[in-house]
Amino acid sequence: MATLRRLREVPRHLLVCEKSNFGHDKSRHRHLVETHYHNYRVSFLIPECGILSKELKNLVMETGPYYFVKNLPLHELITHEFINTFVKKGSCYALTYHTNIDEDNTVALLPNVVSIDLMDLSLNLDSKKYERVSWSFKEKKPLKFDFLLAWHHTGAEESRMMSYFSSYGIQERQPRVALSTASELQCPVLRSGELGGAPGAACSAPELLDWLGAVFSNAQLNNEPNNFVSTYCCPQPSTVVAKAYLCTITGFIVPEKIRLLLEQLCRYFDEPKLAPWVTLSVQGFADSPVSWRENEHGFRKGGEHLYNFVIFNNQDYWLQMAVGANDDCPP
Repeated sequence: MATLRRLREVPRHLLVCEKSNFGHDKSRHRHLVETHYHNYRVSFLIPECGILSKELKNLVMETGPYYFVKNLPLHELITHEFINTFVKKGSCYALTYHTNIDEDNTVALLPNVVSIDLMDLSLNLDSKKYERVSWSFKEKKPLKFDFLLAWHHTGAEESRMMSYFSSYGIQERQPRVALSTASELQCPVLRSGELGGAPGAACSAPELLDWLGAVFSNAQLNNEPNNFVSTYCCPQPSTVVAKAYLCTITGFIVPEKIRLLLEQLCRYFDEPKLAPWVTLSVQGFADSPVSWRENEHGFRKGGEHLYNFVIFNNQDYWLQMAVGANDDCPP
C-alpha cells in the first residue's frame, strides 16, 4: 500500500521566475544559457509575425551538426589526442545515448568541469593521476557507450569529429527543424513589470509557461465541451493575433548556438514591431546527469529541466527555470 501511495503522489516540481533587463550589468541571461549544457529542444514564438527574418532563419539552419558514435570506449575521451584536438580548442560536449539516468551507467562531458577534470589532466599527461584514470577506463572497467557528441569552436577550421572517430562508425546528424504559423492565435496579455500578473490587466509568468506548453503541443485552446483531450484555454486577459510564427529545433544543441538565437531575438525589436514580446524555450535531455553547471539531475517521474525567456520590446525579460523530482533548485 505504501508503494501504491508513493506512485499516486504528484511529483515535486520547482519553477523559478525572475525579471531583469538585457542591458543591466548584473543580468544573468548569458551565464544561465552557457551553463545549461545538454539541450534537446529549442523553440521560439513570435506573435504578429508571418515570415521569419533572413538573419533568424540562417541561425536556425546553422544550429548543427552534432554526431552519433556507437560503442565508443570511455577511455577515448581522455586520450592525449582527444584532449589536445577538442577539449583545448573549443567547447566539447558529450552525452550517453539510450541510457536511463536512474537505472544505467551514464556519462556526460562538460566544456569546463567534470568529475574527472580533463583540463586538469591536460596540464600533465604523464602524471600518475592520468595513468591511473586511463588504466581504470581501459583495463579495470572498460566501459563502452553510444554517445552524442558536439564541438563548438571559433575560426574557420572544419570539425574533425568525423575523421577522428571514423573507426567507430560515426554519423553526422543535423537538428530537425519544424517551422509553422498559427492564425488567429489567442495570446496572454503580459506586462514586463508584472511578473506575478495583475488581476484583469495582465497574466503571470507561470500562466504564460502553461500556455506555451499547450501551443507547442498543438493543443486546442478553445475549451469546447465536446473536447475530451484538453479543456485548457488561454489565460485571461488575452488578445488575438492575426499570425504567430513558431519554430522548434530538435537535436543536440550547444549553448553557444542558443546564445546566438537569444541575441538575435533581442535584436528583433531594433525596428518597431506589432508584437510586444517574443519567447525562447529550451528543454534539456531528460537523462542528462546534470541540469545547470554541475547540479545533479535525476529522472524519477519526468526528468524535466528547462528554461524560458520572455523578451519584451523594451529589452526587459522574464526568465523561467524549471526542474522536477529530486533536483536542487535551479541556480
